[in-house]
Amino acid sequence: MSAPSGPSGGRLSRGTTILLLSPVLALLGFSLFWPVANLVGRSFFDEGFTLEHYRFVYEQPLYWRVFGRTFWISVWCCVLALLIGYPVAYAMARTTGWRGVVVAACVLVPLWISILVRSYAWIFLLQRNGVVNDVLRDLGIIERPLRLLYTEGAVLLAMTHVLLPFMILPIYATLRGIPRDLEKAARNLGAGPFRAFWTVTLPLSLPGVSAGVLFVFILAIGFYITPALVGGPRTLMIGTLIAQQVTELLNWRVAGAVSMILLAITLVITIVFQRALSIEKISGNA
Repeated sequence: MSAPSGPSGGRLSRGTTILLLSPVLALLGFSLFWPVANLVGRSFFDEGFTLEHYRFVYEQPLYWRVFGRTFWISVWCCVLALLIGYPVAYAMARTTGWRGVVVAACVLVPLWISILVRSYAWIFLLQRNGVVNDVLRDLGIIERPLRLLYTEGAVLLAMTHVLLPFMILPIYATLRGIPRDLEKAARNLGAGPFRAFWTVTLPLSLPGVSAGVLFVFILAIGFYITPALVGGPRTLMIGTLIAQQVTELLNWRVAGAVSMILLAITLVITIVFQRALSIEKISGNA
């Protein structure tokens, strides 16, 4: 990577580049890296180096149930977001005029609304006297209110709604870069609409799909606000568990151990996912 150019077109020295970047690096170090390093460090040191806190987490079945629930919900959140988001992204990429503006607004406007507000909206919809139960009773489908809130289904539904734009936008960006002439060429060669999409558009859009899946999965496994509000204590997820260890139990060392385990698992899954994509690309080009 070449050094940035100066005003006269010359190259800045390495020392000047580091000096210009030092305020940003200091801000990142103070606000991000130092708190994370401090939390992780507490998990390893308690009057000397120890792995006692990791052993404690390993021996607690509750923690592993929470880990399993978190990854299970995160995977299904990716699946639902992909099934819903791909058609929306395709419509955004292929629709022009005011219709395209409306579709784009439906995707982007929720990003401007606080996650807290959207989570409370789901509480309003799913509570026992909420909109969903009222509609079902008015239609005669149910006689008593259903327990929709504080369930894994409620958490999955609310998380999918919140994270859906992060699936749509990468796929949309990839689809926008695919020339529409390729589909027309496939149609001219005798392929139907579905086969042209399946053999041309879908394979070319896989980089956007993989980016969206990775974004949604990484955000989902560490999600805190929505699971805490919509799921409650019965559907505890790992982000809520870490927050409880810090704010309620004041057990920073166990919180650091759980965070480190979550980080390690996330890195392993990300590396495996990237390797699988690389192997698929190599086999596709062979």
